[in-house]
Amino acid sequence: MTVLISLVDLFFYLYSLAIIARVFTSWMRVDPYHPAVQLLYRITEPVLAPLRARIPPMGMVDVSPMAALLILWIVQKLVIALLIGLA
Repeated sequence: MTVLISLVDLFFYLYSLAIIARVFTSWMRVDPYHPAVQLLYRITEPVLAPLRARIPPMGMVDVSPMAALLILWIVQKLVIALLIGLA
């Protein structure tokens, strides 16, 4: 069971890193057609798009990545607590 908990924890960690990397790509001039950037957008857009539709930007700042990270953190803690409870 500890292996499963570690894998779930790793998944949430890597997904959080992907969201943070996406934020950095929005601050820098990157080629949006680069395969790595395309992959990053394809991975993170399913989570960010619904949040972006519901959360208005604050000035010129898109706060949906911050909301996504907060939600991911909460879900991560709940899932891991559930898995520990099942063990």
